[in-house]
Amino acid sequence: MRAGKLLVAVVLAASALTVPGASTTIDEQAHAGRIDRPHYEFAPPDTVLRPGTPADAGLDGAPLRAADGFLIDWTRPDPATGHPHFSGAVGLLAHDGVIVDEIATGGALRFADAAGTELPPEQQVPMRPDTIFDMASITKLFTSLAVMQLVEDGKIALDGPVAEALPEFAVNGKQDVTVRQLLTHTSGLDADPRPALWQGYPDIPSRRRAVLDSPLTNPPGSAYLYSDINLMTLGFLVERITGQSLDAVVRERITQPLGMTDTTFNPPAGELNRIAATEFEADPPRGMVRGQVHDENAWALGGVSGHAGIFSTARDMAVLAQTILNGGAYRGARILRPGTVRDMLTDYNQAFPGHAHGLGFELDQRFYMGGLSSPATAGHTGFTGTSLVIDPVSRSFAILLTNRVHPTRNWGSINAARENWANALADAI
Repeated sequence: MRAGKLLVAVVLAASALTVPGASTTIDEQAHAGRIDRPHYEFAPPDTVLRPGTPADAGLDGAPLRAADGFLIDWTRPDPATGHPHFSGAVGLLAHDGVIVDEIATGGALRFADAAGTELPPEQQVPMRPDTIFDMASITKLFTSLAVMQLVEDGKIALDGPVAEALPEFAVNGKQDVTVRQLLTHTSGLDADPRPALWQGYPDIPSRRRAVLDSPLTNPPGSAYLYSDINLMTLGFLVERITGQSLDAVVRERITQPLGMTDTTFNPPAGELNRIAATEFEADPPRGMVRGQVHDENAWALGGVSGHAGIFSTARDMAVLAQTILNGGAYRGARILRPGTVRDMLTDYNQAFPGHAHGLGFELDQRFYMGGLSSPATAGHTGFTGTSLVIDPVSRSFAILLTNRVHPTRNWGSINAARENWANALADAI
């Protein structure tokens, strides 16, 4: 496997990834596309995605065809359970700026209730390449990008106390928690607000206050604990500093400049026919959730939160992935400096083995990054069934979007599919 045979090479790549400036060397040109000849710089900032074949990118197409078949099979009922692993999926793979595989399979809307009763065929909606998905926790990356833009502007200090800008956050011993600790999930905050925001709070202001009042479960910096509260708080921080709502900041400073026209909080009702359904919920009594954020805490905050709420497509997410590979720029729009992107892809959690984490990005998580995993590989997953894997070492990325919670979250994990999808690209390279 790649992580075993090539550990030294990718560790060097992770530590040596530099801001592009000098021209590509002859040696790099000779070995472009080789996973065992890692890139030490970001892709040229003018790299633009283009459709192509695996052969166009120097890849073996057989693993990609097999991965397509795997996804199709997982949308069919499993004889062991009587239901599919997920209702439907859209997958996209790219290498060196070439989209080498794209597939849409299964149903965006397929089931009528939590028991898995299938709708009549004429009422079902098939997946399409432009189906819009609830991205769930991948929203955390957009919030992190917005935070890092404010760091570049000198308006946020990574190692400064969050309470400097959000004085109300300082309660319950949180006066020394830093922005960096929120980004790396080492703040000491619990995983989720308790009780859930939709329970026991009469309005959005009281729910926001409940988030900021959350107590610590560990001393800051002493442990890793993945926490939605961290990114909720960062969303509030962005709003306080900019004087704008988080959705407006993300739109004006990230998605609009990059041309990500299908990426938004609270998608318009007119796009409902393109949106993948998620869960049938009885508690809270929401029925079949489609077009509203699935995450109950984000829903209780009006659909806009730092931890969840973004909707997007595979093609829009491909633009974001290539922007990261390009060092923060795409089609002439720069949203971050290359040095800032490099910082976001640096592991600040070496004291907590197995929990490698940059500034917002997860790093080197084989359970979904598969054969693309290395100390430099970045990404995130979402509870609804989404995943993004970005590998600067091979200038590749893998996007898998499913609605695995449709119609219920109780049909099991899809991590095997996530890993298989990433493995296919690694094998092809």
